[in-house]
Amino acid sequence: MDFSFLNKYLSYFISGAGITVGISLVTVCLGTLIGLAMALLKLSKHKPLNWLANIYIEVLRGTPMLLQITIGFLILQGFFPSKDLDVGVLSVGVNRLFPGMIILSLNSGAYVAEIIRGGITAVNFGQTEAAHSLGLRPAQTMRYVILPQALRNILPPLGNEFVTLIKDSSLLATIGINELMGSAQIVVSNSYIPLEPLIVAAGLYFVMTFITSRLLNLWEKKLGKGYQR
Repeated sequence: MDFSFLNKYLSYFISGAGITVGISLVTVCLGTLIGLAMALLKLSKHKPLNWLANIYIEVLRGTPMLLQITIGFLILQGFFPSKDLDVGVLSVGVNRLFPGMIILSLNSGAYVAEIIRGGITAVNFGQTEAAHSLGLRPAQTMRYVILPQALRNILPPLGNEFVTLIKDSSLLATIGINELMGSAQIVVSNSYIPLEPLIVAAGLYFVMTFITSRLLNLWEKKLGKGYQR
């Protein structure tokens, strides 16, 4: 195998990996907020809110992400300026980056909603009754009693969702975003080497997901210490 292209194009992979990490961090934060809102709507006693949350979750989970990205890009690109952001040696179009992150966040939010809902319903209902007996309002009960306990159940699948987002961000290369996969495609086009740049990109994806998984495991163990008997 020939990896001599790294002498010239290593900076492309580094810049692409930086863009991938940035996209993943933004989308996991937005996706978590969206997922929390949808989970609470789905648990609401108001039927219209239940229907709204269910429609959102079923549509986003029931259609391919690649299709969502393509449709979302075509709809949203006109709302953002046609200018580029320079990240290292790569440039990213704002009218491509923002629609891509919005769609990834919306898609992630549908999965996170089910993760959070499951974590909340797993908390013993006696905790809610005890909080109400102490005079806490429903919102206070959710914030101070239920969610802190649900976090232990939510964190492992939420971490898996973050790892999945890092990998799924590669789909944004289809709309011209030069993240890690896009940077690998640039190197393939410029170097006329079809295989090795993709292997380098795969290795970097593995490193990012492996480090993320280990950090999340450490956080999970730290949270679990306070509940050990």
